Amino acid sequence: MKKEIMRSGIFTRRALLVAGGQIAVFGILGAKLYKMQVVDGEKYTAMARGNSVSVRLLPASRGRVFDRFGAALANNRQNWRALLMVEQTNDTSSVLDAFSKLVPLSDSERSRITRELHTHQRYVPVMLQDFLTWDQMALIEVNAPNLPGVLIDVGSTRIYPQSELLSHVVGYVAPPHDADLKSDPTLAMPGMRVGRTGVEGFNDIALRGHAGAQQLEVNAVGRVIRELDRQEGTPGTDIGLSIDTALQQATANHLAGLSASAVVMDPRNGEVLAMVSQPSFDPSLFDSGVSNTQWQSWMNDPRKPLVNKAAAGVYPPGSTFKPAVAMAGLSSGALGPDEMLNCAGHFDLGNARFYCWRSWGHGMQNVTTALKNSCDCFFYQVALRTGIDTIAAYARRFGIGTDIGMDLTNVASGFMPTKEWRARQHKGWPLGDTVVSGIGQGYILATPLSLATLCSRVATGRAVQPHVARHRDGVLQTGAAADDWPEMSMPNHYFNLVRQGMFEVINAPDGTGKIAKLPMPGVQMAGKTGSAQVIRVSRAQREHGFNSMNLPWALRPHALFIGFAPFDAPRYAVAVVVEHGNAGADAAGPVARDIMMDALTLDPAGRDKPLNPPPAPPLQSS
Repeated sequence: MKKEIMRSGIFTRRALLVAGGQIAVFGILGAKLYKMQVVDGEKYTAMARGNSVSVRLLPASRGRVFDRFGAALANNRQNWRALLMVEQTNDTSSVLDAFSKLVPLSDSERSRITRELHTHQRYVPVMLQDFLTWDQMALIEVNAPNLPGVLIDVGSTRIYPQSELLSHVVGYVAPPHDADLKSDPTLAMPGMRVGRTGVEGFNDIALRGHAGAQQLEVNAVGRVIRELDRQEGTPGTDIGLSIDTALQQATANHLAGLSASAVVMDPRNGEVLAMVSQPSFDPSLFDSGVSNTQWQSWMNDPRKPLVNKAAAGVYPPGSTFKPAVAMAGLSSGALGPDEMLNCAGHFDLGNARFYCWRSWGHGMQNVTTALKNSCDCFFYQVALRTGIDTIAAYARRFGIGTDIGMDLTNVASGFMPTKEWRARQHKGWPLGDTVVSGIGQGYILATPLSLATLCSRVATGRAVQPHVARHRDGVLQTGAAADDWPEMSMPNHYFNLVRQGMFEVINAPDGTGKIAKLPMPGVQMAGKTGSAQVIRVSRAQREHGFNSMNLPWALRPHALFIGFAPFDAPRYAVAVVVEHGNAGADAAGPVARDIMMDALTLDPAGRDKPLNPPPAPPLQSS
């Protein structure tokens, strides 16, 4: 009896467990059915009506770009456009014919649409026409029954409030190429743009953000009835730059009408405060499409308006390279700090004669007076003593002929030759090439940006790295303080000798760059002039009174200037290159002086404040 009672108890517990499990399962099924039939019933009913639910990707808003004080440099604006939902029409050809009668399509547009119809997934809309007018939208809406799959949508246009002023720094966006689509299929969405140059190109992925999606109920002709579900995308990152728009404008004014470039840096932290390349271009043209006429105009312009000459233009640095040669000679022990070398107006090496710009010579010179007088013969001898490989090693430490890590696209490294480089060409390195390298000629190439870096590193003794990105979504980036950058590890006494020479270039009564003296009480600039030949001048030409100003513009030397101020507490460094400007002191010196005066007067580094980007305003329709 006891055993039967025990079996009965065990059976009762098992029955309860099974019954409880059944109740739980049916409860879950009932809840699912209730959600599907009652809560989401209308949604699934709509989906059952002939595939009338359309899933569309939502492009994210592209991140904005600001200057150091919050002025907008790249923003977004709404525009209206017509899209074709391929999955909602059975005859795309007839739809295109009907559409083109309302909004004419050019042959190139028709070809693009046909290509995208064959390459895009069916769920990806195809752009029919962008930048629609109000009248065009009304025509499309009125004729909706004859245009199955065609819908009006809101797109986004990239706008550049500063237009040509910052086109080379900010860059531009353009429609994606086939290679772009392979790496990121979401770029096939209508109106998507890819950053090509400048900040737009370097930070393209961060600026794009991440796409969202929406589910729409549509009728038989593709008209939207209602939105069923929506998942917003993630907006792109906002980027704040170190550029000061006011200083950028002032710098551009000083270069107006020239084929030239200029860079203004804070030598304490590497922030680029202005970067101008003239002539410039309107970056907004690339968003809406550049005409063939405009493109040919740019391509045929010898001044190359599309090239950011400040970062990608390479030039022989001429005498602006002499401070680097001086530091190489001093630091390597090839030149004593008090050593005097003679300049007789020329320097002979075997049968070759190398001339000083002052034909009767400078006499005995030390490193400071040689910089002040820009004595070529002094630096011929220093270069020969130091050797090209040692010069190259020190030059790279000052930013010449190496990657300086600039956060822009298409930044040139310039070039610094070595014996190894020449050996790879199966050639020897003649000593004459070392001699001319001492004055920044020969194979040496530098950009204005690398010259500004050289000047900054001489001014502070720190290996500052130039950069324009300062904030990302309001967060300060690294490298914003002088202590973040390592010291150059060269004796400060040598830096002082070179700085003193650069001081006397401008402030001594007989300095070669005295035209750049600042007319500001108590403030001095130190600097170095330069003139870089683009053709070889023979001995016979020199002996017969050669004058480069008589040459055609494209054959004249480039004019260069580097400088920093205030001398006793450097806050700004400037580099200027005037293409084919002839003499650096005459053409580039006054420009650099005026730019430095604007930098000191506007003082963007001195009146700095943390950037708090304003919230994104509602997009304005075009």
